[in-house]
Amino acid sequence: MSVSILKIAAAAAALSAAASIATAPATAAKPAKEKCYGVAMAGKNDCAAGPGTSCAGTSTTDYQGNAWKYVAKGKCKKMGGTLTAHAGNAKPVPMR
Repeated sequence: MSVSILKIAAAAAALSAAASIATAPATAAKPAKEKCYGVAMAGKNDCAAGPGTSCAGTSTTDYQGNAWKYVAKGKCKKMGGTLTAHAGNAKPVPMR
């Protein structure tokens, strides 16, 4: 190959790489999450929390105090949940 063909091929490769970088979507930062106990409905918890909840979807009752669900950071207490496991399964009372 001649030197000019190599230069053209290198330039084309560089332009192609630059174009793909420019058009790639920016990775959005994931919002912070926290484990919120006592807000999950039966079978809708996110993972292990204690006896009867070996992993996601295993809570047996609504608002089970030892079953958690991921929620946006800072929303748990506003929803009436707790940041630590607790006894019982009373319906959460949202803060106003």
